[in-house]
Amino acid sequence: MLKEKSRRPTHPGAILREDILPAANITQTQLAKLLGTSRRSVSQIIHEERPITTDMAVRLALVFRNSPQFWLNLQQAVDVWDAQNEHEEEYKQIKPLAAVG
Repeated sequence: MLKEKSRRPTHPGAILREDILPAANITQTQLAKLLGTSRRSVSQIIHEERPITTDMAVRLALVFRNSPQFWLNLQQAVDVWDAQNEHEEEYKQIKPLAAVG
């Protein structure tokens, strides 16, 4: 099966909440202003209620001087793990193609 990890990957919001904001010494409100978005959006991400979109990944990368791909990779790992766990029984019914060639 595709599932490799028994533990859900860390949501990018948790990384923001636990590591990045304290290290940068800024609040959610300050981050929202830097990102040009609402405090509610930032709060939802930090509380793992909202995923990192492509747009938000670009904004975060500009603020924290890293890459959008960093944020998207974190989110994608969570999304894949969630899908594999939510649809595990369905996925077991899918049969791969026989080797071609």
